[in-house]
Amino acid sequence: MSDHLHSQNDEMMIDDSFRGFPSGYKPLTLKEIGQAGWKPYEGAMALPLMSLSEQAFSDNARAMMQFAKANDVEIAPHAKTPMSPDLARRLIAHGAWGVTVADIRQASVFLKNGFRKLILGNQIGGANAVKRLARLMSSYPDAELYVFVDSVAFAEMLIAEWSADDNLPKLGLLVELGVARAGLRDAQSALPVIETILSHETGNLRLSGIAAYEGAAGVADPDETIRRVDHLLDEATEAYQMIVTRLQMSRPLILTAGGSLFFDRVVAKWKPLKTTNQNLQIILRSGAIFFHDHGVYERGITQLDNRHGFGSEKAADVFSPALRLWAEVLSRPEPQTVICGFGMRDVAFDQDLPRILNIYRDGRFLRALTDSRVLKLNDQHAFIECAANADIKIGDVVELGISHPCTCIDRHSLIYGLDDNQTVVCVYPTHFG
Repeated sequence: MSDHLHSQNDEMMIDDSFRGFPSGYKPLTLKEIGQAGWKPYEGAMALPLMSLSEQAFSDNARAMMQFAKANDVEIAPHAKTPMSPDLARRLIAHGAWGVTVADIRQASVFLKNGFRKLILGNQIGGANAVKRLARLMSSYPDAELYVFVDSVAFAEMLIAEWSADDNLPKLGLLVELGVARAGLRDAQSALPVIETILSHETGNLRLSGIAAYEGAAGVADPDETIRRVDHLLDEATEAYQMIVTRLQMSRPLILTAGGSLFFDRVVAKWKPLKTTNQNLQIILRSGAIFFHDHGVYERGITQLDNRHGFGSEKAADVFSPALRLWAEVLSRPEPQTVICGFGMRDVAFDQDLPRILNIYRDGRFLRALTDSRVLKLNDQHAFIECAANADIKIGDVVELGISHPCTCIDRHSLIYGLDDNQTVVCVYPTHFG
């Protein structure tokens, strides 16, 4: 059963300038589209389009929140994956602590949509970026915002701006440890940043904890990947202990990491720290896990299960892919070649090509299409290899699974929510800019 919430965008008007909306129809509101009874494969909707299984998303959300609750950690889902305030509200309703964003513009989108607890999980630039952040935050005095810091220079820029204006809302600084991306490379390098912030804390700016992103540590060898992930988390732990030692008191602190592939290692490494500081908040920032996929996260979940990271049950039995791409067969120029109407403008290809799942004809399910595969993509064409005698005709609709939601959803300004009968029941606008 769907847990879809009433959207602030229900009265937003949509026409055929949006993917999925049928050409020739008068404009409709999002609410009206959700009541029209459309199905992606019946012929009315313009293809290609992106859909979300309401049930799979709800099930994934419940499973991840139950994992967090069982391990006494919080989740601030990384909202850059769908950039959809409506979907983020559903995760908040399931128990999310807040949301994570990647830059100032994304923070603005969620602040304008009523969100007040945000982690800005990235560096934002220099002095001009700090001024832009301060200008934004001045309109939201009740906001609780945390930003990553990985240098003395950037810390000093933030300190100068916030010290100059006592009216700016409180800002929490999270010193970032990192590997293969931004972030200080070891705990000792973090010490000058920690001391700079602690020596300049004010009523509206303080050191709030330590951050990391372990996903960039991944390499081809799973064992070496875990070694690198654990090393990063150990360095972050050491930096956290430096803060505790210098404060010589127990005050609320944050440790945050945890993408969608190694959150189990974050819990294993950091959960024991809560025994000595009950004011410690461990916040996972997993985002793509709520959508899952038929590629990079499918493989990652298998590896998580291999290390028994999800507890007594298998994550592969709990999480299921929620996103689908729907497209139409355009041509069959050769017996073993099918041209389909989607391409690089419509689907992710950085972490595998999409996987063909099912084929539909004349508004009805025909069969699973397991004997065909996507070979390559052009801008708006997909080249599919099939058997010479495969029953695939021009006009058939193909249902595809995607790999890597983060680089797929950003190609779509609307995501169509489907019920168990694959009927559109709601529509989610995205805000990628």
